[in-house]
Amino acid sequence: ADEISERDYWRTRTREVGQLVGEDWRDMSTFVQRARGADPQAVIRPEAERAIRTAHAAGIRLAILSNELDLFYGTQFRQRLPLLSLFEAIVDATYTNVLKPDRLAYAMVGEALELPLGECVFVDDQQRNIDGATAAGMLTVHFDVAQPARSYAEALGHFGL
Repeated sequence: ADEISERDYWRTRTREVGQLVGEDWRDMSTFVQRARGADPQAVIRPEAERAIRTAHAAGIRLAILSNELDLFYGTQFRQRLPLLSLFEAIVDATYTNVLKPDRLAYAMVGEALELPLGECVFVDDQQRNIDGATAAGMLTVHFDVAQPARSYAEALGHFGL
Protein backbone atom coordinates (compact mmCIF):
# COMPACT_ATOMS: atom_id res chain seq x y z
CA ALA A 1 0.00 0.00 0.00
CA ASP A 2 1.06 3.57 -0.71
CA GLU A 3 3.84 2.44 -3.07
CA ILE A 4 2.49 4.83 -5.70
CA SER A 5 0.18 7.76 -5.24
CA GLU A 6 -3.53 7.47 -5.95
CA ARG A 7 -3.11 9.93 -8.80
CA ASP A 8 -0.28 7.90 -10.33
CA TYR A 9 -2.41 4.77 -10.06
CA TRP A 10 -5.27 6.41 -11.99
CA ARG A 11 -2.93 7.93 -14.57
CA THR A 12 -1.53 4.46 -15.22
CA ARG A 13 -5.00 2.87 -15.40
CA THR A 14 -6.14 5.63 -17.79
CA ARG A 15 -3.31 4.93 -20.22
CA GLU A 16 -3.72 1.14 -19.94
CA VAL A 17 -7.48 1.12 -20.50
CA GLY A 18 -7.15 3.56 -23.38
CA GLN A 19 -4.63 1.21 -25.00
CA LEU A 20 -6.98 -1.75 -24.49
CA VAL A 21 -9.62 0.01 -26.59
CA GLY A 22 -7.06 1.18 -29.15
CA GLU A 23 -6.98 4.81 -28.08
CA ASP A 24 -4.46 7.17 -26.50
CA TRP A 25 -6.00 8.40 -23.25
CA ARG A 26 -3.93 10.91 -21.32
CA ASP A 27 -6.54 12.63 -19.15
CA MET A 28 -8.30 10.84 -16.32
CA SER A 29 -11.47 12.72 -17.24
CA THR A 30 -11.50 10.83 -20.56
CA PHE A 31 -11.36 7.52 -18.68
CA VAL A 32 -14.12 8.52 -16.26
CA GLN A 33 -16.39 9.88 -18.99
CA ARG A 34 -15.91 6.80 -21.15
CA ALA A 35 -16.54 4.48 -18.19
CA ARG A 36 -19.50 6.34 -16.68
CA GLY A 37 -20.85 8.33 -19.58
CA ALA A 38 -20.86 12.05 -20.19
CA ASP A 39 -24.07 12.82 -18.28
CA PRO A 40 -23.05 14.20 -14.87
CA GLN A 41 -26.50 13.58 -13.38
CA ALA A 42 -26.08 9.86 -14.08
CA VAL A 43 -23.23 9.57 -11.55
CA ILE A 44 -25.31 10.97 -8.67
CA ARG A 45 -26.98 8.36 -6.49
CA PRO A 46 -30.68 9.18 -5.88
CA GLU A 47 -30.03 8.69 -2.14
CA ALA A 48 -27.23 11.25 -2.32
CA GLU A 49 -29.40 13.83 -4.01
CA ARG A 50 -32.17 13.35 -1.43
CA ALA A 51 -29.72 13.65 1.46
CA ILE A 52 -28.06 16.75 0.00
CA ARG A 53 -31.39 18.46 -0.64
CA THR A 54 -32.67 17.50 2.83
CA ALA A 55 -29.57 18.90 4.53
CA HIS A 56 -29.59 22.07 2.45
CA ALA A 57 -33.30 22.69 3.09
CA ALA A 58 -32.62 22.35 6.84
CA GLY A 59 -29.95 25.05 6.63
CA ILE A 60 -26.98 22.71 6.88
CA ARG A 61 -23.95 24.23 5.19
CA LEU A 62 -22.44 21.84 2.64
CA ALA A 63 -18.94 21.40 1.28
CA ILE A 64 -17.14 18.91 -0.93
CA LEU A 65 -13.62 17.77 -0.16
CA SER A 66 -12.27 15.89 -3.17
CA ASN A 67 -8.86 14.63 -4.11
CA GLU A 68 -9.58 14.79 -7.84
CA LEU A 69 -12.99 16.23 -8.71
CA ASP A 70 -11.94 18.28 -11.73
CA LEU A 71 -8.97 16.03 -12.51
CA PHE A 72 -11.30 13.02 -12.82
CA TYR A 73 -14.41 14.62 -14.27
CA GLY A 74 -13.14 17.75 -16.01
CA THR A 75 -14.24 21.31 -15.28
CA GLN A 76 -17.33 21.00 -17.49
CA PHE A 77 -18.79 18.47 -15.03
CA ARG A 78 -19.37 21.10 -12.35
CA GLN A 79 -21.03 23.46 -14.79
CA ARG A 80 -23.46 20.76 -15.91
CA LEU A 81 -24.51 19.56 -12.46
CA PRO A 82 -26.97 21.97 -10.80
CA LEU A 83 -26.84 20.04 -7.50
CA LEU A 84 -23.36 21.43 -6.89
CA SER A 85 -24.83 24.90 -6.50
CA LEU A 86 -26.10 23.78 -3.07
CA PHE A 87 -22.52 23.50 -1.80
CA GLU A 88 -20.95 26.58 -0.26
CA ALA A 89 -17.43 25.30 -0.75
CA ILE A 90 -15.64 22.85 -2.99
CA VAL A 91 -12.10 22.09 -1.87
CA ASP A 92 -10.50 20.15 -4.71
CA ALA A 93 -6.93 18.87 -4.51
CA THR A 94 -6.81 19.21 -8.30
CA TYR A 95 -5.96 22.82 -7.40
CA THR A 96 -4.80 22.76 -3.75
CA ASN A 97 -2.46 19.77 -4.19
CA VAL A 98 -3.34 18.77 -0.62
CA LEU A 99 -4.92 15.31 -0.69
CA LYS A 100 -6.90 13.47 1.94
CA PRO A 101 -5.91 12.16 4.43
CA ASP A 102 -3.55 15.12 4.98
CA ARG A 103 -4.85 17.04 8.00
CA LEU A 104 -4.51 20.31 6.07
CA ALA A 105 -7.15 19.16 3.54
CA TYR A 106 -9.76 18.91 6.30
CA ALA A 107 -8.64 22.22 7.79
CA MET A 108 -9.26 23.87 4.41
CA VAL A 109 -12.90 22.78 4.56
CA GLY A 110 -13.35 24.22 8.04
CA GLU A 111 -11.75 27.44 6.90
CA ALA A 112 -13.90 27.63 3.76
CA LEU A 113 -17.08 27.16 5.81
CA GLU A 114 -15.77 29.24 8.73
CA LEU A 115 -16.69 26.38 11.07
CA PRO A 116 -14.70 24.46 13.65
CA LEU A 117 -13.99 20.95 12.40
CA GLY A 118 -15.86 19.48 15.36
CA GLU A 119 -19.07 20.85 13.83
CA CYS A 120 -18.43 19.23 10.46
CA VAL A 121 -19.56 15.75 9.39
CA PHE A 122 -17.22 14.07 6.92
CA VAL A 123 -18.52 11.22 4.73
CA ASP A 124 -16.15 9.02 2.73
CA ASP A 125 -15.86 5.42 1.56
CA GLN A 126 -12.14 5.04 2.27
CA GLN A 127 -11.07 4.18 5.81
CA ARG A 128 -7.80 6.12 5.55
CA ASN A 129 -9.75 9.30 4.78
CA ILE A 130 -12.13 8.61 7.66
CA ASP A 131 -9.13 8.15 9.95
CA GLY A 132 -7.67 11.45 8.72
CA ALA A 133 -10.92 13.31 9.33
CA THR A 134 -11.27 11.79 12.80
CA ALA A 135 -7.70 12.82 13.64
CA ALA A 136 -8.52 16.35 12.43
CA GLY A 137 -11.48 16.46 14.82
CA MET A 138 -14.41 15.92 12.45
CA LEU A 139 -17.44 13.73 13.02
CA THR A 140 -17.36 10.95 10.44
CA VAL A 141 -19.51 8.49 8.53
CA HIS A 142 -17.75 5.61 6.80
CA PHE A 143 -19.84 5.40 3.63
CA ASP A 144 -20.92 1.86 2.72
CA VAL A 145 -21.28 1.69 -1.06
CA ALA A 146 -23.43 -1.43 -0.68
CA GLN A 147 -25.88 0.35 1.65
CA PRO A 148 -25.94 4.00 0.59
CA ALA A 149 -29.33 4.84 2.14
CA ARG A 150 -28.11 3.75 5.57
CA SER A 151 -24.92 5.80 5.24
CA TYR A 152 -26.80 8.94 4.20
CA ALA A 153 -29.29 8.43 7.04
CA GLU A 154 -26.38 8.19 9.46
CA ALA A 155 -24.90 11.42 8.11
CA LEU A 156 -28.24 13.25 8.38
CA GLY A 157 -28.68 11.83 11.87
CA HIS A 158 -25.69 13.86 13.05
CA PHE A 159 -27.86 16.93 12.39
CA GLY A 160 -31.03 15.51 13.88
CA LEU A 161 -32.56 14.97 10.43
